[in-house]
Amino acid sequence: MNAHVRWGILSTANIGRAAVIPAIQASGNGKVVAVASRDERRAKDFAGANGIATAYGTYEALLEDPGVDAIYLPLPNSMHLPWTVRAVEAGKHVLCEKPLAMDAAQCREMAAAADRAGVLLMEAFMYRFHPRTEHVVRMAREGAVGPVRIMRSSFTFRLTNPDNIRLSARLGGGSLMDVGCYCVNVIRTVMGEEPAEVQATANWAASGVDQELVAILRFENGAVAHFDSSLTTERREFYEVSGPDGTLVVEDAFLPGTDHVEIEVHRGRREGETLRIPGADEYQVMVEHFGDCVLHGRPLRYAPEEAALNMAVIEALYTSARSGGGPVALG
Repeated sequence: MNAHVRWGILSTANIGRAAVIPAIQASGNGKVVAVASRDERRAKDFAGANGIATAYGTYEALLEDPGVDAIYLPLPNSMHLPWTVRAVEAGKHVLCEKPLAMDAAQCREMAAAADRAGVLLMEAFMYRFHPRTEHVVRMAREGAVGPVRIMRSSFTFRLTNPDNIRLSARLGGGSLMDVGCYCVNVIRTVMGEEPAEVQATANWAASGVDQELVAILRFENGAVAHFDSSLTTERREFYEVSGPDGTLVVEDAFLPGTDHVEIEVHRGRREGETLRIPGADEYQVMVEHFGDCVLHGRPLRYAPEEAALNMAVIEALYTSARSGGGPVALG
């Protein structure tokens, strides 16, 4: 058994350079051994700049490399399905960027392919591995604010490049697919169940993607959540968890960096408190978990079905937004 997972990076996307490759290189159980681009020169330049030994000028060549155990796949959303299937059929474990696919059916198709190949597939929602996220979920489940009745979240930023792939409908762009998916995910994670009904309204860019979206999620127990996502407004990134006994407020919720972070606990007119949580590289924690599962045959904390359930909510929100904002039932 290898002591380290040998990683290949499928594309030279910026998220790999800025976050995931450094996380793997800093991890205790992984090494980045190869990278692929459709442009061999770009692959070689990228490899040289990031300390990667092998560069390939085609994606296929990377998947054929017997010295690669796992693939990190940060391609555009519309390319996740075909290249994940090709990777798992080549015997590679796959950590695929979020959202895992374009819809729930694609997620399940990818999961079935991984099962047939006997390899692991996980969606790279890194924020879930941050100790603060785990602490908030534990507090909510243990009744820190009483029964959770309302959640509120937002993830927005201003996109200034009109050629950015996030504005391409063909590539699976849009504010909900890019950043709103985090809001959907944290709401489902904290609530611990799937919404019964959702509705949304959106403003659409000329390219056909949602540039701003506002959503409501209703749960069987009567709890309600609402969030907004945007590619046009200043950066906001938070979530709140409210019940009869208080509210938990989490700022810089999804990309907090590696310094210490906080959870604000509000108690109405009573004095609240601020909990200080030690910092962590959530990307490193994520890749180490995935590597541990690859090396030791342990189950993933988040199976592909979790990604399919998240996409089912996103699909329902789009259905609502495209049909006047009326409620859409799930389940």
